[in-house]
Amino acid sequence: MIDTAKLRGLIVERGLSQRQVAESIGISSRTFYSKMKNGIFSSAEIDAMISVLAIQDPVSIFFANAVAQ
Repeated sequence: MIDTAKLRGLIVERGLSQRQVAESIGISSRTFYSKMKNGIFSSAEIDAMISVLAIQDPVSIFFANAVAQ
């Protein structure tokens, strides 16, 4: 599950709106808000956000609840 609070904070930190991020990754803002609410994005969308937001540590955001084996 995605840490949406961290993702929202990073979006603000980068000076962008969720709408701008949605447009830059090729989905509608409505779809983006829905995916944020559910905490689920496709791997292609995650990859695009890593690039658009210049995320240095994607694991802490996109794999927040993953258990290390």
